[in-house]
Amino acid sequence: MRAPHPHRALRTTAVGTVSASLVAGAALGLAPTAQAAPAAAPRAASAADVRFVDIPGDGGTVLKANVFTPKDAKAGARYPSIVLPTSWAMPQIEYVAQAQKLADSGYVVVSYNSRGFWQSGGEIETAGPKDIADASKVIDWTLAHTPADPSKVGMAGVSYGAGISLLAAGHDKRIKAVAALSGWADLIDSIYSGRTQHVQAAALLGGAGALTGRPGPELQQTLKDFLGSNLDKEAEMIAWGAKRSPVTHLDRINDNGAAIMLGNAWGDTLFPPNQYAEFYERLTGPKRLEFRPGDHATAEATGLLGLPNDTWTSTRRWFDRYLKGEDNGIDKEQPVQLKSRSTGGYEGYPDWKSVGPTRKKIAMAGTTTIRTNVDSGANGGIAILSNALDQFLKIPPTASVPLLPRRYTGVWQSEKYATPQRVRGTTKLHTTLTSTKESGTLVAYLYDVGPLGLGKLVSNAPYTFHGKTPGKPFGVDLELFSTAYDVPAGHKLALVVDTVDPLYIEHNPSGAQLTFSSPEADPSYVSVPLREQ
Repeated sequence: MRAPHPHRALRTTAVGTVSASLVAGAALGLAPTAQAAPAAAPRAASAADVRFVDIPGDGGTVLKANVFTPKDAKAGARYPSIVLPTSWAMPQIEYVAQAQKLADSGYVVVSYNSRGFWQSGGEIETAGPKDIADASKVIDWTLAHTPADPSKVGMAGVSYGAGISLLAAGHDKRIKAVAALSGWADLIDSIYSGRTQHVQAAALLGGAGALTGRPGPELQQTLKDFLGSNLDKEAEMIAWGAKRSPVTHLDRINDNGAAIMLGNAWGDTLFPPNQYAEFYERLTGPKRLEFRPGDHATAEATGLLGLPNDTWTSTRRWFDRYLKGEDNGIDKEQPVQLKSRSTGGYEGYPDWKSVGPTRKKIAMAGTTTIRTNVDSGANGGIAILSNALDQFLKIPPTASVPLLPRRYTGVWQSEKYATPQRVRGTTKLHTTLTSTKESGTLVAYLYDVGPLGLGKLVSNAPYTFHGKTPGKPFGVDLELFSTAYDVPAGHKLALVVDTVDPLYIEHNPSGAQLTFSSPEADPSYVSVPLREQ
């Protein structure tokens, strides 16, 4: 297998993200350690404020936590509670601003540092069984040491905290409501979609975990096999990821019936939106799905700083409805709420399948052969940075489509559109591929191409194959990452395919060639989902 290509941008992004966590923790004099002090004694509700405590997790492992209670809490009164597991590599102060807001509005809030990170004990389990058991132990402690109402327990979190919250909802019936923000439903489909390693995402998580916590031997070996393209361990890695995927526990989550809100960003390079949308459709209880522009956790970031934030506003409304019982109307709104990358406006839909009901096809006629092993200049950008620029400045990754070297890229374009095309949902690629080698990788990009040929990235996705017979055609069906993007009138859409992208590990043997064809009996095409005009 080919080794991943080194990229300076990847190292810079990872260090910058991790440094922010380290600085935040250092401000309070925190350092990773497995030692813990005795749990703080509960204080009277009338005098309650933020307090830092030690909570015994699964097997007695100490979890560092902080507790907020309503300032006007009355003796003997019970209040709805929300448990917040921290994000990957983040210290226990991550949710302080939102915890204070929630406590001010009548909630008991307990935020704890996930095991293996910072001052909490244990090793990083990557949302394994011990992490799920920890969540229940924190709920036990909350009900025993705070004025929390046992019938009104919620969980929420960003990223790692979102995944743990969803998993816990399938294992603890006391959890009545969940807000899972920038999380995952399917870990394999997130960082191994199209059977392709998302190298920047995995390296970012691995590096941050090593700097701020204590990765366990299972995680270390899994990352080594994953980044080293060890196909002999592929089945083991998939089983490891499946155990940590809420979709695996979907029946239990549905049986327990918690009201679940899912929020994510269109450009999330760690946990792309497709897997959340598919999971949402299979939930049977009260549910809500929100997608916004941005990358991993950038949609929630300003809220963590205490600034106005739509995601956190929806989160509070969700808990107010399903923990407090307030008739605030959130359950009467269209449950799927999307914010377009182009207009910034919100759109409501009754379900995910209604998002892009009309489809237009771009024919991939003829036969096109491309050479591998060279980055053509078409790529998905840099993890976290590129889609954050799209979120705040509307500057997505770009490429000059006419100048892309046809030796290394396949390009198929639509006609020039007379009216705006509102792309909504999941673009699908269907083609026939022939390779000169048994393994290979391709990356598909959908571009919005202006009059001067400048292409703005609408979506992309990788695809990897192994064990194919050289020279024998086979079918390829690939879903690009879901999005909401408006193509202006007078522009075209272009599908571009190449074989190298800094976001992914490629598996093209040296000198390999890929041929795309469109048999008469099975034509090749790109199917683009469009909002009704």
